[in-house]
Amino acid sequence: MPFWKLNKIPLLLTFVSFFLYWLFAYDLIRTEYSKLITLYCALWLVFILLLKYAKNNLKFLTAIAFLSRAIFILAIPNLSQDFYRFIWDGRMILEGLNPYLYTPESFIQTGTNFPVAEANALYDGMGELNGSHYTNYPPINQLCFFIAALFSSSSILGSAIVFRVLIITADFGTFFFGKKLLKKLNLPEKNIFWYLLNPFIIIELTGNLHFEGVMIFFLMWSLYLLHSVKWKWAAVVFALSVSVKLIPLLFLPLLFFYFKKTNVTSSEVKKSKNNEILKHLQNDDHNQIPLTTKTSIDFKKLISFYTIIGITTLLLFAPFFSSEFVNNYSQTVALWFNNFEFNASIYYVAREVGYWFTGYNEIAVIGKILPILVFLFVMGLALFRRKIDTKILIAHMLFAFTIYLFLSTTIHPWYVATLVILSVFTNYKFSIVWSFVIILSYLAYINLNKADKSENLWIIALEYTIVYGVFIWEVFISRRFPKHKKTI
Repeated sequence: MPFWKLNKIPLLLTFVSFFLYWLFAYDLIRTEYSKLITLYCALWLVFILLLKYAKNNLKFLTAIAFLSRAIFILAIPNLSQDFYRFIWDGRMILEGLNPYLYTPESFIQTGTNFPVAEANALYDGMGELNGSHYTNYPPINQLCFFIAALFSSSSILGSAIVFRVLIITADFGTFFFGKKLLKKLNLPEKNIFWYLLNPFIIIELTGNLHFEGVMIFFLMWSLYLLHSVKWKWAAVVFALSVSVKLIPLLFLPLLFFYFKKTNVTSSEVKKSKNNEILKHLQNDDHNQIPLTTKTSIDFKKLISFYTIIGITTLLLFAPFFSSEFVNNYSQTVALWFNNFEFNASIYYVAREVGYWFTGYNEIAVIGKILPILVFLFVMGLALFRRKIDTKILIAHMLFAFTIYLFLSTTIHPWYVATLVILSVFTNYKFSIVWSFVIILSYLAYINLNKADKSENLWIIALEYTIVYGVFIWEVFISRRFPKHKKTI
């Protein structure tokens, strides 16, 4: 029977999906809120139905996933303006300038001698807030920006196309290593499509050009190498992930008990000066000596792993290094904890409490306390369980980053992408739910053209009521919790 007759429903859903993605890419303005929500919900409905009707046809689902990404190839991102800064940084490097030492605003204010092509258009696109701060994108990210500048030094669309090709290529890598890791962990390979075919991932990474996709590729590759006992290469690739986004640094303490060595002792022979005699006695049926095994942390391997990551990361930053770079970079990173606030949850509650007691926004204080709480949680998680394998490690990563986001002052939609890929290796689905309801954060722009430009806290409350509800149900209440417990 012809392929199309056997797959009528999946093919119909595919064409509907392609049409919806085309509308999203080329016929949507960010402030068209009703259209935005309608298209997004429709894409999710098609996504769920495709997983239902074509769940066993992995080649078909793979083709849909990458053809959906290809639809965006000529589109200018309509939900994010960050890519304008990416283009600016890349062209700065192309001109031999260190992007960490200058703000776009510093050049625009002079009015002449702009260092890059289309300077005014790029500055207007990125916005005053972005243009007034130093860049905080790590070196592998900057390499991607530079590649775009090499191929397209005077075309915004051309640069966007290069970015998109790089991100789609990274998704190929994530699919390749993610699928292989699922197989090695005896998990269903089809789980990868919760990430690969997810409308949120396609729109936020391929559509809006966020390089979390490249970071995730290196992270998956590193985890695969780590599970394959190629830990030295795993460390190098992990450093590449850190050099795209700093987030993987959060996971380093979780590896504390991952590297183990086994010590074999005998209950009768504690020490043997002659190992050959001991082997002979063990192999002799008449001289069986009971053995006990103990595992302990392989500190040599652990420290070597951390050292390789540290050295590789420093080498990648080295071309940009200067005292001014350190000052500018640290200041910019600190802004995410002490100044910026968007789509937060626990922080907004703490902020309201601060208003009640002091009458002021206490972000400068709260922003210092919350990272400490994250650190304490991650260290507690790292020391909580001594017997750890790759499944448990990934589950710990999922919970560590979840708490990080719960306690953050700023949560942009694309941050959730890391949770989605990690959840693929667990039984938890709260991050999948979050990747659906995160679209509500874009409704913050409802007040964009009004005097009061603050976020609508009712909408944010709705988002987090759903997310926390599913999280609490899965982790603390669900009858299935004993199944999950194996991977925590």
